[in-house]
Amino acid sequence: MDKHLEVTPDRMREILGHFCTGLTIITSSTEQGPVGFTCQSFSSLSLEPPLIAFNPSRSSSTWPTIRTTGKFCVNILPEEHRELSGKFARSGTDKFSGVSHAASPLGSPILDDALAWIDCELHEEYDGGDHTIVIGRVKAMDARGGAEPLLFFKGSYVGIGA
Repeated sequence: MDKHLEVTPDRMREILGHFCTGLTIITSSTEQGPVGFTCQSFSSLSLEPPLIAFNPSRSSSTWPTIRTTGKFCVNILPEEHRELSGKFARSGTDKFSGVSHAASPLGSPILDDALAWIDCELHEEYDGGDHTIVIGRVKAMDARGGAEPLLFFKGSYVGIGA
C-alpha cells in the first residue's frame, strides 16, 4: 500500500498536526485540591443550548477525577502561558504548585491571565475510541483583551505573528 494512503496512529498524528489548534487547561476543584490538564481538542458545540466539547485521552489520570466533580472550567491559554501548557501536560506532578488562580462561579480554578474562561457542568460523555467526548453545559464565562492565543501546529507552539 502507498505510504500516503496508510492510516496508522503515527500518520494520523502527522497529518492532523497540520490543523492548528488553540490550547486550553481544563480545571476543577476536589476535596484533595485543584486538578487540571492541558487539552488541545476543545471546540464550541452549540449556542442554544450553550455547549462546548473536548476530548481527553482514555489514559488521562486527571479526567476521571474531574468527572466525579461534575463541573470544570476551560481556561483558554494566551501565548505567554507556554510553560503552563507543558506543566499541565505532565502526569505525576503538582501542577498547581506556584500557579496563581481564583475560583470560578462554580468553584473551579480560573488561571490568572487566562485569555478566556468557560465554567461548565458536565452535560454528556460519549465513547470516542482512545479518547472520551465530553460535552459541557456553559454556566458562566469571561475573556480579557490585549493578549494573543497560544497555538499548536505540527507538534510545536506557534504565535499568530510567527
